[in-house]
Amino acid sequence: MTAADRDGRAGSQVGGPARWTLDLKLWGKPHYLAIADALTEDIRTGRLTPGTRLPTQRALAETLNLNFTTVSRGYVEAHKRGLIEGRVGQGTFVVDQAQAARTNGAAPRVGPVDFTMNLPPEPDAPALRARMQATFAELSGDLSNLLRYQGFGGTEEDKQAALRWLKGRGIDAAQERLLICPGTHSALVGVLGQIARPGDTICAERITYPGIRALAAHLGLRLVDLPMDRHGVDPDAFAAACTKVTPKAIYLNPLLQNPTTATLPRARREAIIAVARRYAVTIIEDDAYAHICPAPPQSFAELAPEITYYVAGLAKCLGAGLRLAFLVAPSARSALPLGGALRAATVMASPISTALATRWIMDGTADAIVDFVRQESSARQRIAASLLPAASYTADPNGFHVWITLPEGWTRSAFASQGRSAGLGVVGSDPFCVAGTPPEAVRLCLGGPSTRQQITHGLEMLAHALEGSPALASTYI
Repeated sequence: MTAADRDGRAGSQVGGPARWTLDLKLWGKPHYLAIADALTEDIRTGRLTPGTRLPTQRALAETLNLNFTTVSRGYVEAHKRGLIEGRVGQGTFVVDQAQAARTNGAAPRVGPVDFTMNLPPEPDAPALRARMQATFAELSGDLSNLLRYQGFGGTEEDKQAALRWLKGRGIDAAQERLLICPGTHSALVGVLGQIARPGDTICAERITYPGIRALAAHLGLRLVDLPMDRHGVDPDAFAAACTKVTPKAIYLNPLLQNPTTATLPRARREAIIAVARRYAVTIIEDDAYAHICPAPPQSFAELAPEITYYVAGLAKCLGAGLRLAFLVAPSARSALPLGGALRAATVMASPISTALATRWIMDGTADAIVDFVRQESSARQRIAASLLPAASYTADPNGFHVWITLPEGWTRSAFASQGRSAGLGVVGSDPFCVAGTPPEAVRLCLGGPSTRQQITHGLEMLAHALEGSPALASTYI
């Protein structure tokens, strides 16, 4: 297309500082690419200058009579090319290419927004990142020792750090009950292997963490689902299951539950404990988000330590790459064979990961990371609350994931497909459902490497899809 064609086109005019015009018919290609190519051409020729504020995606969609997602894909493509940038609360602007090259060596590029992996927001405060990186430098001085085999469970210093971390959750356990494991999954494998045999039954929330489903299948255990409400597992349903299937244990993710975000209140926890004691059922408490919540209810490990295996992984509060979890057994007697089983299966937790966590816990860096995660998660939840239809989702102001119940007409597969077409990853309810028909719902993670700008952009697109008709998302012909 020539400059004369572009200058003379009769496209609709969009209000705003740029008064940008666009005639899609002149480009002869998919509309989202036409939008990105038109931006490329108009920036190249100077019709759009650095710093120019572009029309909102909604305004452009209405003016061009396009689906909002199509315009969003066009803007995403322009982001990828380094042409435009979003500024939270301000809008979308043309990038100053020369300035970007001087400061970063290249124009900023924004890729797809991945809402699938449930990770905490990654610290980006320079002082905190420098503090975290300094610990790696310190560890290098003892690198030879950290690359050798060590006894299972870590050093005395590691165990003291773990106990200090647990005390921050209100758990004052004897060291003989503590095991340091290479991640939550290894801890759960060890616990399940000790308390159940192939063919035995374990109860779990009807909508639950996919990891427990995979582990139960791997170990040949029968997983029986328990109905839930907005507060979590129904204690009466748990009691009924105990009379019918005689479960060996109940697995619970009772705080900021993954994926529904539900938190079991104190009274509900006490009711579940009463049932567990009555029927001699072991409680497995996966307290992954304990340190993220500033005022969590008392844990099962505090309320019923004699029947609870407590697992505190560091993935959701410090970083998934640590692959470290602190496991508290009901007694020193139960911890002994469990430690032997874990040693046989895993040999040891990585000394490097363990030493890093120990340093961070003892010098306060871990607390600083948690403070950052709390503040950033709360900020991202406020963004979600400002964009998503209020009745469409559940969330906790301290968490970093959201559970969206889809409006009538949407299926989870169609919504996930719609997201993928716009460069957004979401997870449908299927992997979380223990039994029955999965609900028409999806989980979004607001953490990970995504920035607030990317989160805002992605949520705007999903919010518009929730407000519209699923028929508009159809891309098949």
